[in-house]
Amino acid sequence: MMNTVIIGIAGGTGSGKSTFTNRIKDEFKDNVSVIYYDNYYKRRDDVTLEERKGFNYDHPDAFDTDLLVWHLAELKAGNAIECPVYDFALYNRSDETVTVKPSKVIIVEGILVLQNEDLRKLLDIKIFVEADADERILRRVIRDVKERGRDVEGIAKQYLTTVKPMHYIYVEPTKALADIVINSGMNDVAFDLIKSKISLLLGA
Repeated sequence: MMNTVIIGIAGGTGSGKSTFTNRIKDEFKDNVSVIYYDNYYKRRDDVTLEERKGFNYDHPDAFDTDLLVWHLAELKAGNAIECPVYDFALYNRSDETVTVKPSKVIIVEGILVLQNEDLRKLLDIKIFVEADADERILRRVIRDVKERGRDVEGIAKQYLTTVKPMHYIYVEPTKALADIVINSGMNDVAFDLIKSKISLLLGA
């Protein structure tokens, strides 16, 4: 069985999770597989697009966490998985999947990665990335317009009605469950610590 290290990277929207994730992947190259928690949003074929737009996507119930937990267990056992792919323009899963093969380092990234106990138990390293709220919303606006086909009015409405309140109820409290809290995805000291820890675990 492959010696696998699973890292959970959590934090609010726009906090710098992806930046830190990409730095780890760049360091360990093909030894790293990245799974985005957002791809595990529950499938909602039973409702219209307009209804899906109104759902609360920042609540734990929006995710199919049982499937993610099973997939991580499979990867750790040395088996490949078919990871779902989420279509942000349609607010629903697409019909596509992506094959993820077992690797020495698996990163699970998402706002609520540390919230679920079953998921948390699978993580060897738990990281929380935090950032100023103003920085986070600005990054979210830029990302959602450029990458997800959203309009500014819709982003603002979603942020005020679900993203912001859910952050303080469900995301922020998980900071206390992290092994390490960093203030930026570009924090070099934190990155060097994590790099050394991964190297140590892989060599054990």
